[in-house]
Amino acid sequence: MYEYIKGTLATLTPTYAVVEAAGIGYFINISLQTYTQLTDSSDVQLYLHQQVRDDAHVLYGFADVDERELFRMLISVSGVGAATARIMLSSLNSGDLTTAIAVGDVGVLKSIKGIGLKTAERIVVDLKGKSLKPSAAGGGGFTGAPTDSVRKEATAALLALGFPKATTEKAVDAVFKQNNRQSVEELIRSALQRL
Repeated sequence: MYEYIKGTLATLTPTYAVVEAAGIGYFINISLQTYTQLTDSSDVQLYLHQQVRDDAHVLYGFADVDERELFRMLISVSGVGAATARIMLSSLNSGDLTTAIAVGDVGVLKSIKGIGLKTAERIVVDLKGKSLKPSAAGGGGFTGAPTDSVRKEATAALLALGFPKATTEKAVDAVFKQNNRQSVEELIRSALQRL
């Protein structure tokens, strides 16, 4: 198991980063929280979680240990896979997510795409008694210029997360029309609420 990777940030998108370390480029899946923290960085350190499947070895990277620990707790819940946990960490920052779990706010969890009532209740039951520390990371983000590239990048990120193209484009366009001054992260979070 890998603990972390330290190297040069070669590529950064809202869903993945490529980190070059010792001449090798590592493709690492990330959440919006991590994306926000990596923006404007060239040398990075990401804490890793490796998932070994029959068809692939997949790396998930996190800007801090607390977010990785929350990810690992989420995937320990029956019915919550790595993709769903990443969407949860992209929809809410770690602090809001841990608070919702700690107080048993099933409504907040249910508002996340892919989380139904039973899964939300299972998350609360399984994780409520565990030590969940809110991360200092999360929220915020940078304010970018309103450009079509922001909309295209947000759409590409949601497609990479596995959402259907037609509904993704519709949700991103609707959010972009309401407020075209959002950063990529804000646009993705708002679109996730509509998906």
